[in-house]
Amino acid sequence: MKILTGAQHTELDHYTIENKPIKSIDLMEQASMAIATEIMARWDKNRTVYVFAGPGNNGGDGLAVARLLIRQGYRLVVLLFNVKGKLSEDCETNRDRLIELMGSEDYVDSITFKEITQGFDFPHIQQHDIVVDALFGTGIKQPLSGGFAVVARKINSLRAHVVSVDVPSGLFCEDNSYTDRSVVVHAELTLTMGLPKLAFLLADNEMCVGEWKVLDIGLSEEGIEQMNTPYSIIEEKEVRELLHKRSTFAHKGSLGHALLVAGSYGMAGAAILSSKACLHSGIGKLTLHTPSANNSILQVSVPEAVLLPDNEKLCITEAVDTSRYKAIGIGPGLGKDERTAKALQQYLCIASSPLVIDADALNILGSHDEMMPQIPSGSILTPHVKELENITGQAANCYDRLQKAIELATHRNVYVILKGHYTAICTPGGKTMFCPLGNSGMATAGSGDVLTGLLTGLMAQGYSPIEACLLGVWLHASAGDLAADELTPEFMLAGDIIASLSKAWKKIK
Repeated sequence: MKILTGAQHTELDHYTIENKPIKSIDLMEQASMAIATEIMARWDKNRTVYVFAGPGNNGGDGLAVARLLIRQGYRLVVLLFNVKGKLSEDCETNRDRLIELMGSEDYVDSITFKEITQGFDFPHIQQHDIVVDALFGTGIKQPLSGGFAVVARKINSLRAHVVSVDVPSGLFCEDNSYTDRSVVVHAELTLTMGLPKLAFLLADNEMCVGEWKVLDIGLSEEGIEQMNTPYSIIEEKEVRELLHKRSTFAHKGSLGHALLVAGSYGMAGAAILSSKACLHSGIGKLTLHTPSANNSILQVSVPEAVLLPDNEKLCITEAVDTSRYKAIGIGPGLGKDERTAKALQQYLCIASSPLVIDADALNILGSHDEMMPQIPSGSILTPHVKELENITGQAANCYDRLQKAIELATHRNVYVILKGHYTAICTPGGKTMFCPLGNSGMATAGSGDVLTGLLTGLMAQGYSPIEACLLGVWLHASAGDLAADELTPEFMLAGDIIASLSKAWKKIK
């Protein structure tokens, strides 16, 4: 699913109107019907709906929603802000339709309408009421100021249910680096048209966006297909198409042999989790390079793995021959000893294929800039926020951090999986794909180690780096959701993700 810019959404509206063909007022009616239907599905009629409508087409949506809800028996208070004395054509049409409806005896007592041209008294809105924010949508050019900033703050002070139309008023669709979020409407629910907006996927906008849902309003599929964008959301069907067929004559020698370099004294758990996930990826054989201090616990915890103990008891100190392995994952629980840093550099130099690099291996790279050019092309880096910033420098906000991840991927010709809610896969070609799955229960120690093992196992089976990224991230997040459904997010451990991988595999197949 593509993610378009605000300007592209306007262009898509125009394309739909010209090529379907459909009148703009009718496209607005389709959008408003979808919004009204969603509101009616969530809240009953025993409350007042307050619509705050702006002078543009977002306001026109709000006015049409008000008219549709009135016809279904809801009580409406509509405030149309026309402070410059100029409404968009479709907004004016919907204002006139609403006024005409008010003249009907059937609805005269169901609506209060005010067209505001200057100061007004903010209404008394109760906790169970609904506020529809239709002030400004994707076409906003500058932050809210003056009276509109006051209105946004007033709405944010309420305890009512706030529903934003398309985009919370005051929020830009992409970069909100200079946005004062105290003057952006804080929605409980954002009902957006046709396609999601990039801002919805960034954590520092959560307070504004709340829950969001994409509504199908009949935008041109042909128009969407023609739009070029570097951003998209992964869909299950495209992941399913990546699956390799497993031969009935398969044996462990034909299903790939991976090497995991993981663990240090006191961090055997990271090696265990990554190894188990790797073995559950469908791989034929796994060798684990780990300090000898971990031997006993790993032999018991992961008997399926072949251990290759390091000469040093407490940490990894030198690389081993990599010629036998189809994929190498390095980093979980590795520690940051300088001898380990030298071993990492050896692995970077001798590897004949892309690596999966995570955790302390990333932290070592962050403090050894000279190693960065030695990362094999096509490698997969899997940082969380702090690990990324150790390499790229501190980011000012989530948008800036995403741009740094994209720049790292393109500059170093690697894949960067920026972990978090809506995990982002940044490719060497500048594309970024977001995973729509996952939950807060996955924010637990060891969750990233599971992903590293899974990615390494997929690479060993012959999946390309991009295929491994897409399939691995999807399976990891899907397993996390399955575990959360069974256990609740608060109860989850990283091992529960591994335990649910089988169900995730079945679901995708």
